[in-house]
Amino acid sequence: MLYRPAVSGICAGCGKFCKQGVGMRIALGIEYDGRAFSGWQTQPHGNTVQDKLNQAISRIAGHEITTLAAGRTDAGVHAAMQVVHFDTRTVRPLTAWVRGVNALLPHEVAVVWAREVSDDFHARFSAFSRSYSYFLLTHPVRPCLLAGKVGWYHQQLDVDAMRRAARCLLGQHDFSSFRAAECQAKSPLKHLQQLDISEQGGLIRFDLMADAFLHHMVRNIVGALLYVGKGSLDEAGLQALLAARDRTRAPPTFMPDGLYLTGVGYPAQFALPTQAEPARLALWR
Repeated sequence: MLYRPAVSGICAGCGKFCKQGVGMRIALGIEYDGRAFSGWQTQPHGNTVQDKLNQAISRIAGHEITTLAAGRTDAGVHAAMQVVHFDTRTVRPLTAWVRGVNALLPHEVAVVWAREVSDDFHARFSAFSRSYSYFLLTHPVRPCLLAGKVGWYHQQLDVDAMRRAARCLLGQHDFSSFRAAECQAKSPLKHLQQLDISEQGGLIRFDLMADAFLHHMVRNIVGALLYVGKGSLDEAGLQALLAARDRTRAPPTFMPDGLYLTGVGYPAQFALPTQAEPARLALWR
C-alpha cells in the first residue's frame, strides 16, 4: 500500500491539521443505472449518484468524503465505467471500498474496483479520453424489458448512410452545433477520435471516443445521425451543420435512455482499468 505514515500536518481527507496521517488517495470504478437519479452531480435534494456515493463512502471511512469524477452525466444517462477519486485518512483494505461501500449503496449503483493511487492522480484532470456508447432500438413497438436502457426509434434506419456521414465528424472540430445551451465548457473545440456504428438484430450501437465531450454532445450527434438514417439530412447537410457552429440549426437532442459512459483513458503510470469489462456489457454483445 502507498499509505503515508502518521505525522502532524494537513490531512488530505479532512483538510484540517491532525495527527492521524496525511492520508491516501483512492480511485474507484463505478457503474450505475441513471434512471433512478437526477444525474451525477450533487444537488440539494440529494438524489444524485454523487450524493449516494459520498454518503456510503463516508460511513466506511468514518469521516466526510467528497468524490470527484471523470465527468458528469445527466439524468437518465448510465455508466459502465465512471471513475472517481477521494482522499481519506482512514486505512481500509481495498475490498472495504468495494464490498463495504456496495452494501450501503442503492442497487442502482455499484463500485466495481478500487485502487490506491498517487497524490498527483485526478479523476477528471488526469484523463486524456472518454468513451461513450449509445444503444438504439429500431422497431415499430416501443421497448418494455429494455425501457430506459436503450433509445428507441419506430422505423428502420439507413445505417450505411449514417456511417458515411459520421466520417465528417472525426478529428478536431468546433462542435458548437452539438453543444447544449447550458454547456459550461471553456472551449467548443474537441477531438473526436472514434465514431463507430454497428447493427445487430435491430439494435444500433454508436461507439464514440474523444479527449472530452461537450454537454449533450453525444446525444446531439446521435440525434443528427438519426436524421441522416431516416433521410431528413444527407452527408453534405451534416457537414454544413458542423461548419455552421449553430445549435439552433441542428435536430433536437435525442433521449438519454441508451447512453452509457463506458471508459476513461489515463496515463499508464496510474495502472487503472480504462474500459468497462466486456462481461459488464454482456447484454449488448
